[in-house]
Amino acid sequence: MGDIAKGVLGGGWALVVGWVLPAALNLAVFFLTVAPSLRRTAAIERVWPGSASQTALLLLCAAVLFGIVLNALQTPLYRILEGYLLWPRSAYDRGCRRQRARKERIAGLITRTEGRTPVQRALFNEQMARYPADDDQIAPTRLGNAIRRFEEYGHNRFLLDTQVLWNELSAAAPEQARRQAETARTSVDFFVALLYGHGVVAALAFLALPSAGAERPLLVLTAIALCALIPLWYRSAVNATDEWAAAVRAMVNLGRKPLADALGLVLPKQLAEERTMWQLVTRMSRRPYRDAADTAFAPYRTAPPDSNGQLHPPAPGPGA
Repeated sequence: MGDIAKGVLGGGWALVVGWVLPAALNLAVFFLTVAPSLRRTAAIERVWPGSASQTALLLLCAAVLFGIVLNALQTPLYRILEGYLLWPRSAYDRGCRRQRARKERIAGLITRTEGRTPVQRALFNEQMARYPADDDQIAPTRLGNAIRRFEEYGHNRFLLDTQVLWNELSAAAPEQARRQAETARTSVDFFVALLYGHGVVAALAFLALPSAGAERPLLVLTAIALCALIPLWYRSAVNATDEWAAAVRAMVNLGRKPLADALGLVLPKQLAEERTMWQLVTRMSRRPYRDAADTAFAPYRTAPPDSNGQLHPPAPGPGA
């Protein structure tokens, strides 16, 4: 029974910390600062709890409900902040140019080492590391680039497209590496959910200003404070991607061999051959089957056992 409870709690940890907890914090701010000004409206009056225990129960149920909804909507929520969704083409291009110029500016600061301490140079290198290695992968926002850098890590180094093969890689990678990636993402989820919740509560505070009996100074102060905190949570989400990026990098580095084994392939010793192999695997996953695939994969397959049950290494790959 203890193992079952531990498994349920472990599986729901990312949901609770990443989405339910920030939803609860935002709902608490709403109940304390905005809801009293709306209490006299008919809709709020019908659902307003009559005691402290009922208020706590309502807050808990609402936090769980909103947390589950936010978790289900996490992909579009992230894509808006990354600059991929609901961005006009002109805004997208302008953001990419700005981020590309910022990357070049940081690179220039790194090369000019005069008068800078090792700590300052390390901070510049840390900012530079939050950009993808390939300039063609630049996104229009800082969060988009911070995430894109590890999304393109596997392809840039090994031609292993982790966006296409993420489920296979997650299933084959060591459990510790997979758990680290899930835990690291939870921190980013927390700040993203907090950011969106602050925006919603601030908007409701402004909308509540015309209502009868509204505590206008409190509503204005709440809206201003929440709007001022949104950039802080955005910056915190960008900084929190550092651990997420390191965890994904570990999954790629440590999970490539188990993934190759699970696919019935032998990981080549030469990096160039390995890149060719992962390129074939990615193409096989994205394109319809062609008879030529059998010949292309032959150098990377384990030879069948002989009459004595012994396995033999595959034939040398291209360029061997």
